[in-house]
Amino acid sequence: MKKIAFLLAALMLLTAGLAGCGGKDNTAPDNSQAGTQEPAADAGSSAADDADNTASDGGTLVMGTNAAFPPYEFMDENNEVAGIDAEIAAALAEKLGMELEIKDMAFESLIPAVQGGAVDVVLAGMTVNEERLESVDFTESYATGIQVVIVPEGSEIVDIDGLDGKTIGVQSGTTGDTYCTGDYGQENVKQFDNGALAIAALANGQVDCVVIDNEPAKNYVAANAGLQILDTEYAVEDYAIAVAKGNTELLEKLNTAMAELKEDGTIGGIIEKYIPAE
Repeated sequence: MKKIAFLLAALMLLTAGLAGCGGKDNTAPDNSQAGTQEPAADAGSSAADDADNTASDGGTLVMGTNAAFPPYEFMDENNEVAGIDAEIAAALAEKLGMELEIKDMAFESLIPAVQGGAVDVVLAGMTVNEERLESVDFTESYATGIQVVIVPEGSEIVDIDGLDGKTIGVQSGTTGDTYCTGDYGQENVKQFDNGALAIAALANGQVDCVVIDNEPAKNYVAANAGLQILDTEYAVEDYAIAVAKGNTELLEKLNTAMAELKEDGTIGGIIEKYIPAE
């Protein structure tokens, strides 16, 4: 009996001790939990702001481009993306109080990337057209592009009418690709991953001509002897920045910042730096 009484007394003391510990723990987790919930909520809000690009006082603006379209975008000697679009994007990001990050990818991947949120904006000498407007929204235009035709010197192709029945090289996914495929049929058009590959095919006789934007065309012709640009323009088009469909807040901020950069001469100065007025 003494043994049972002793055990019961010990058990009661142990239970009381546990209850006392439990009282302390009940208070501490409440304070600790209250202290950790607020930072977690702030982190979530910050991430949402970054994802929606609504913050104008921080965050990162992620730009998608295809760095094979000089002078709008190309890789410099430091293996970094440079050119008109990179500098305009940097100026816009500064206006918005954001850091700029540039992702180089295949041209055809750019619209899916902005649709899926992998990038916030696309600056890639991208032309505004009805087909693209079904997938993304565009800012106001910041530059005008002209599609031209590059041929070997002495070519029998002397104007646009001469493209009938010829093999035309284009950069895949560009408006040059769209125009030529629509005008002359897929069987007469060869797509390449970038303009440089199309020009190499022209130099090797794999295609009869290349349709591409006038400014990159000038660079390619200057770097490849025996090529020339036809005097006849194939098409005139507007370049603008693509954003995800329905992202009106970012679109409005970009348009406001761009208007200011046009007004103070920043955008004009960037374009003049790479494309001096003749």
